[in-house]
Amino acid sequence: MKEHQIQVRVRYSETDQMSVVYHGNYVPYFEMGRVEWLRNKGISYKSLEESGIALPIVSMTINYKKPARYDDLLTVITKFKSQSSVKVEFDCEIWNNENELLTTAHFILVFVNINTGKPIAPPEYILNIMKS
Repeated sequence: MKEHQIQVRVRYSETDQMSVVYHGNYVPYFEMGRVEWLRNKGISYKSLEESGIALPIVSMTINYKKPARYDDLLTVITKFKSQSSVKVEFDCEIWNNENELLTTAHFILVFVNINTGKPIAPPEYILNIMKS
């Protein structure tokens, strides 16, 4: 399965005075989606870090189409796009409970050795998971 979904309810603290989600708060929603995509594939981000590997974002593009609002129940869809050498790419979407597409995003992340900060090839077990 190349796609995974989670649901997130918009909290009051994530909105501005007009009850609209502040644009910077979409990044954590997408991060939750990517972490859960990995977990669903049997990859614990915590254990990845404990083994000395980080997966920082090196590029992100976000397109805001409609606002999310306080108390909306959002569906965050994370889609694996590709993996090559040291990087992995995801396409993501956020939908509201009225089935309206609110936001789309594209992320590029790089596998990095935590101690050196240098890009590294992912472990074989991760390559196998991403190929399946």
